Formats: sequence, C-alpha cells, structure tokens
Amino acid sequence: MKASDVRQMKSLALAYIGDAIYEVYVREQLLERGTIKPNQLHQAAIRYVSGKSQAKVILHWLEQDAFLTEEESRVVIRGRNAKSGSIPKNINVQTYRYSTAFEALIGYHYLLKNEQRLQELMTQAMDFLEEGSA
Repeated sequence: MKASDVRQMKSLALAYIGDAIYEVYVREQLLERGTIKPNQLHQAAIRYVSGKSQAKVILHWLEQDAFLTEEESRVVIRGRNAKSGSIPKNINVQTYRYSTAFEALIGYHYLLKNEQRLQELMTQAMDFLEEGSA
C-alpha cells in the first residue's frame, strides 16, 4: 500500500486494523511472559485493549507535548473526530472517540510499515498501563 493511500484512508479503517494489530501484540506479550495462566489470558488482555485503557494512553501522550509528532497528532485528531455508526454500551462517547484515535494511530504506523515507531508506541502503551494508570 502506498503512503499516500494510507494518509488519505478513513480514520475508522485505520482504527479497524489498528485494533487488531494492538490486540495481537498484547496477546503475544502476555504469552511471552508466561506468568499468566491460560484461562486468565483474556482477562489480562482486557486491561490493555479496553477502550478505557486505550483512551487513557492517548490522552497521556497528548499531554506530553513532545511525544507525538505533528503528523501523529493529526492522525489522532482525525481518529477522535471520526463518526462511527454506533458506540458500545459500556463506554461513553468521549472515551470511545479517544480509543478510536489510539487505534487509528496504531493502524497508521502499521500500514505505513513504520515498524520501529509502531513497536515503540505499543510498548509505551503497555508500560504506561502497567504502571497502574489503568
């Protein structure tokens, strides 16, 4: 996929792939640690992939002026402003929009094949949530 195609892609499409990529990353990290019993993996993963957790991460990054690049900030704003047809019942609209922004940013880097930055963002997200901020 060409970079220009990714940059013009709808935010909800970026979030769609970003959600899947981040979910796989989290599950892989949990398995590698081996400290969680198999029947507890799903509950452990929810701590990282829930909309509330993703919103906390993106809000934290937005508060840190120098963490996101200008381009990343634009992707986040587009993701936050994307209008989806439905909102899950267990989350408020604002939180849902910020979680969509997080997923859009992950999807953006994945599709651009920015593997180093993608890895950095996902690692930072998990580290932040492990520090008890979730």
